[in-house]
Amino acid sequence: MTTTLTKPSPSVEPKRVRRPKSARAGGTMHAGPIAYTILVLFSIGSLFPLVWTAIAASRNNNRLAETPPPFWFGGNLFHNLDVAWNEANLGQAFLNTTIVAGISAITIVVLSTIAGFAFAKLRFRGRNILMLTVIGTMMVPPQLSIIPLYMMVAKLNWADQLQAVIFPSLVSAFGVFFMRQYLIQALPDELIEAARVDGASSWRVVWHIVFPAARPAMAVLGMLMFVQAWNDFLWPFLVLTQTGNPTVQVALAGLGRGYTPDQSLIMAGALLGTLPLLLVFAIFGKQIVGGIMQGAVKG
Repeated sequence: MTTTLTKPSPSVEPKRVRRPKSARAGGTMHAGPIAYTILVLFSIGSLFPLVWTAIAASRNNNRLAETPPPFWFGGNLFHNLDVAWNEANLGQAFLNTTIVAGISAITIVVLSTIAGFAFAKLRFRGRNILMLTVIGTMMVPPQLSIIPLYMMVAKLNWADQLQAVIFPSLVSAFGVFFMRQYLIQALPDELIEAARVDGASSWRVVWHIVFPAARPAMAVLGMLMFVQAWNDFLWPFLVLTQTGNPTVQVALAGLGRGYTPDQSLIMAGALLGTLPLLLVFAIFGKQIVGGIMQGAVKG
């Protein structure tokens, strides 16, 4: 019986597929011309209302009434801005609105983070029912609460005072729901348990663990609540109309009144009322986006 020896075949190594730099870990992805075209079109569409407001604010009322309307800047911009600033007393209105929006945003962020942590990570009786109740309040139109809220403000003698606008906006059902959904994923249970083992109290857990972990979502929620409070009109219009102590939107409502409303002054006031929001986003927008990306990487 003879045996035949076969020469082992050399092992065939799989070919390495060379990935492009954009697909490697840490590489930068470059968009194509179609993506850039879409981004440019969306940017133009987003900036057009602001640019048109500035163009209308730089013209006079007669020119805005002509057909076709102007599509470039005129020479009355600074004059109209000065008239709108003085006529609507926007200096006092900016101060009032900054106080209202700042206090409301900070309070909502802090309380919503604490409540969101409780609903996301703590176990207590009636938690689901309370969360459903909070969500249910988001479905009720805010106009339904105006009459009882105004009666309450009148009994407290808060009419025509800033606290009448501040106190009803210190809590937000959306903020609680938003922070709960974020903390469910961003805050590991093991981290809380480790803090408990080390003897940390609930408030120490909130201060040293929950707040740092929720910082990206807190920044986003604070920006949203600040913009919402800054643009609020109906409730401040009802309670701040007697003593000349209005917010920005209430002050702009009385601008350019007359038999023929001066649209150029109205546009100038609208431009002045928008600039602080653009300034806030220009200052804190990078930190907010960076915090969101940092939280996404950690998750």
